[in-house]
Amino acid sequence: MATPRIIQYNELESLVGQEIGQSDWHLIDQDRVNQFADATGDHQWIHVDVDRATREMGGPIAHGFLTLSLLPMLSPEVFQVEGVSRGINYGTNKVRFTNMVPVGSRIRLSLKCLSVEPKAGGKQIINQSTIEIEGQDRPAMVSENISVLYGA
Repeated sequence: MATPRIIQYNELESLVGQEIGQSDWHLIDQDRVNQFADATGDHQWIHVDVDRATREMGGPIAHGFLTLSLLPMLSPEVFQVEGVSRGINYGTNKVRFTNMVPVGSRIRLSLKCLSVEPKAGGKQIINQSTIEIEGQDRPAMVSENISVLYGA
């Protein structure tokens, strides 16, 4: 199990330009894909029709937005900030789905801190989030995610 890097709120600026770390590997199984399809209403056959997807493309693939939606689950495995009263997801600057995630594969998050700036009484952090696929050179997703944290 990955041990998250612990950083103090008043030391966030020290992360800028650094590779923060990586999460554990997580299995993307058909049940997770089906639940995401139900939650979003995206039941495209490439995700949920196992027989057809296997026949026509070698197997079903996870939704791109499923990989993006896993960031709040994976990020605390990479790093945690102490001395925070609250944090919010502020948005993304860009998201690119650069490779398909075959159902049955494992993914992990790799984070790099791009910037830390004052924002609305807190600190705005922009991290480059890369979802890697085990055994593949090209990642599934690369995004710049923006969070705002407020000191306790």
